[in-house]
Amino acid sequence: MKTLVTGGIRSGKSQYAEGLIADAEQATYLATGAVPSASDLEWGARVDAHQARRPSAWTTVETLDVPRSLREAPGVVLLDSVGSWLTRQLDELDLWEDAGTDWQRLLAGRLDALVGAVAAVEHDLVVVTEEVGLSLVSEHRSGRIFADWIGTANQRLAAVCDQVVLLVAGCPLVIKDAATPTRRRP
Repeated sequence: MKTLVTGGIRSGKSQYAEGLIADAEQATYLATGAVPSASDLEWGARVDAHQARRPSAWTTVETLDVPRSLREAPGVVLLDSVGSWLTRQLDELDLWEDAGTDWQRLLAGRLDALVGAVAAVEHDLVVVTEEVGLSLVSEHRSGRIFADWIGTANQRLAAVCDQVVLLVAGCPLVIKDAATPTRRRP
């Protein structure tokens, strides 16, 4: 079963996702967020809170190369999060500002690799992602780039996952289930 868990900031996505695999004897937690710097105490506190919730039997892999890590991970995997992965891709490729003509092709290739790796996983997988863009389009290029690409990533990942769960105020809402066919508008 592949489950995509999405929602806003502090909606309870990660805790919900962790609960989905809590009974797994062996689990790999793929952490995509940047390692906290000594000067960013707030980010460090967020990372610490996530680490404290994980069972000691889980293996944590901090990675930017999610496709490789998905191929190598044994057993159940929790990938947290696509938004952090995307941010680090944009950082690494220096795409927040004017990046020339090839930037979309570069980022699309990395997204293709991520979606392909998720689709190829043959064991249980839970993917956490962020839901953005529910209000105004950002006046800043960086905000538009992130919102557009996370929206594209979420759509593509939802297409290869069996289940999609939206968290709102800590409440899960199943919006796609493998047992219930989805209907698309013509």
